[in-house]
Amino acid sequence: MKSSTEARKWPGFSAEAARGFDLRLTPSWLDKIQNSDAPGALIRQVLPTAEELLPAPGFERDPFDEAPTENRGLLKKYAGRLLVMATWACSGHCRFCFRRNLLAAPVKQSEVQAAFQRYMETHSGISEVILSGGDPLTLSDARLESWFRLVAGFPQVRRLRIHSREPVFSPERITPALAAIIRNGTIPVVIAIHVNHADELDGPTREALSILRQSGALLLTQTVLLKGVNDSVEALTALFERAADSGLAPYYLHQLDRVSGAAHFEVERSRGLELMAALQKRLPGYLVPRYVEEVPGAASKLVVSAESAAATSA
Repeated sequence: MKSSTEARKWPGFSAEAARGFDLRLTPSWLDKIQNSDAPGALIRQVLPTAEELLPAPGFERDPFDEAPTENRGLLKKYAGRLLVMATWACSGHCRFCFRRNLLAAPVKQSEVQAAFQRYMETHSGISEVILSGGDPLTLSDARLESWFRLVAGFPQVRRLRIHSREPVFSPERITPALAAIIRNGTIPVVIAIHVNHADELDGPTREALSILRQSGALLLTQTVLLKGVNDSVEALTALFERAADSGLAPYYLHQLDRVSGAAHFEVERSRGLELMAALQKRLPGYLVPRYVEEVPGAASKLVVSAESAAATSA
């Protein structure tokens, strides 16, 4: 990809880090960088650097034990919900991705769908299916439609959720044809869109989100709190204001998942709580996301509190 070749010339690029997790970005992301008032915040998210190679106690290769097993890409973490790694492909590689060390070992689409069929036939308590990955919106319309039909075939499923960064990395992928597939489905669709900085919501991405809104899907944001990217009240305020202007409802602000290679992005929980307090003073309540973290074995994502921040720093 030409944009990735250009990025290899940026100051700070580490070929060694890229060998461990390759550099991948899109022409659209490059355009965002060129038009941004804070280009460093966008470059930092995708550029392999030597910081990734430094030892970091507590950071693990697979922090949530998600490597593919006999269930072939199915993850049952929370009551009533089944997460499906529908693909391992992404249009861009975020350096802080908690699955960054798993993307080189994909499983076949047919195997995942067969495993899903078997699982659902013997588990009647699943009311929500989550398509994740990788990025499920990198799949073709035909493959996505096959997933919609497969999920809709189980009457206990009340919602289909999609986790995606594609409207940000490749807004041209979001077409009226894709919106029609979502609109014509038989179950409600929720799309959680990963966006970390206001400048990611440029004209092409806002147009893509407009097309998705026309599908009738509920659009939410998911944001990771990242050092050097959005760890200021100004950056977060601008992000959630622009998200609302773009038709997105703020959902989660995630504490960084502790995956090896991403320690330099971590923001202290105490600082995160300070930022949340400032956001609550600046923004109406419906624009303030929940500040959460994922803890292995927990029954849900946990809200970051002063107690959990103190326990972590102790």
